[in-house]
Amino acid sequence: MVKKLTKREKYIIYALSGAILLFILIQFIVFPSIDKRKRLKRTLQVKEDALSEMIALKSEYDAIEKRTNLAKVSFENREKDFTLFSFLDRLTGKARIKEYVTYMKPSTTVQKNNLYKISQVEMKLQGLTLQQLTTYLHMVETSKNMVYVKRLSISKTGKLEGFIDAVLQVETVEK
Repeated sequence: MVKKLTKREKYIIYALSGAILLFILIQFIVFPSIDKRKRLKRTLQVKEDALSEMIALKSEYDAIEKRTNLAKVSFENREKDFTLFSFLDRLTGKARIKEYVTYMKPSTTVQKNNLYKISQVEMKLQGLTLQQLTTYLHMVETSKNMVYVKRLSISKTGKLEGFIDAVLQVETVEK
């Protein structure tokens, strides 16, 4: 018994077939394409962030490398017989504060697996003015010998108004 379908039944079947086909098309082609596009956008954003970080790290690396090269040049241009103690002693003479030096204690720290050693001098200055100390510190910090003040302690002297005592620790790297 084969029954012929009416026009209305044919249209319903066509409409249902179209709806099923549209559902399959959307479910298996459109949605996966949208999901893939979202994943690609997220991946692209992650890659862009990584690239930005790499660019920042590269510029930081270049800056460090530039400072290292400048330090190497300064280190190589330093006097061959340079010692921190004699350098600081000469500077106290130039700054005219030699008579204020109470003591200068040199020390050296050798680091493992390193050709260089850290040389330190602790010095105490008594009864000088802030201007004299500032001049001396400027001479130390701006020298081309890669010397810097690691620690500084300043106190008022008990004797006269306007005079100070200072203990400073100066450091450099030597071969």
